[in-house]
Amino acid sequence: MTHSPHPDKQPICVACAVVTVSDTRTPETDRSGQLIQELLQQAGHSIADYILVPDEPDQIQAHLQRLSQRSEVQTVIFSGGTGIAPRDTTYDAIEQQLDKTLPGFGELFRFLSYQDIGSRAMASRAVAGICGPQLVFSLPGSTNAVRLAMEKLILPELGHLVRLLNA
Repeated sequence: MTHSPHPDKQPICVACAVVTVSDTRTPETDRSGQLIQELLQQAGHSIADYILVPDEPDQIQAHLQRLSQRSEVQTVIFSGGTGIAPRDTTYDAIEQQLDKTLPGFGELFRFLSYQDIGSRAMASRAVAGICGPQLVFSLPGSTNAVRLAMEKLILPELGHLVRLLNA
């Protein structure tokens, strides 16, 4: 069930960048990145950029910085690299760049994940926040996790969060 305590008067089209962090995926095999784009477009949002970045903190940070300079990009959604394996560096790279964090996003994501996958949800380091003028979300790389985050958390609140950020 999705709650809407104060519905937005009019939906807005949010320009989003989608960044998949992976050492092995290609645009053809990046099911999570494809799913993010598909769900955004179905909800009336636009894709301003899509890229695959290796799981290297310097490259992740550099791409986030480049995107923060693009005034047309309102939201950046990362997928991949949020676990605790040695090559999972997305959280570490992004968290350092956030001006503000949205702790509720990670908390809610892990709560909802726990309902699906049990105690393994504690290993997720999904995070969200503000970097310069943009919302930033960092999701796990699995398509099930992406679908959960997009459908239950991001899409219901994306327009509202962008309005708040630009108020």
